[in-house]
Amino acid sequence: MKSMTWTPDEEHDRKVNQYLEQINHAPYELIFALLLGAFCFFTFVVLISGF
Repeated sequence: MKSMTWTPDEEHDRKVNQYLEQINHAPYELIFALLLGAFCFFTFVVLISGF
């Protein structure tokens, strides 16, 4: 039976952290563009419905 003692693998942890730093970021540009598009569309609908 294998030993159940956990030993940290620092090299693997370093690779995982490096990967997460590259990948795990919120798409702020996309969020801003969608909000701006929704605001412009809402404004357009309000202006058109007034006529």
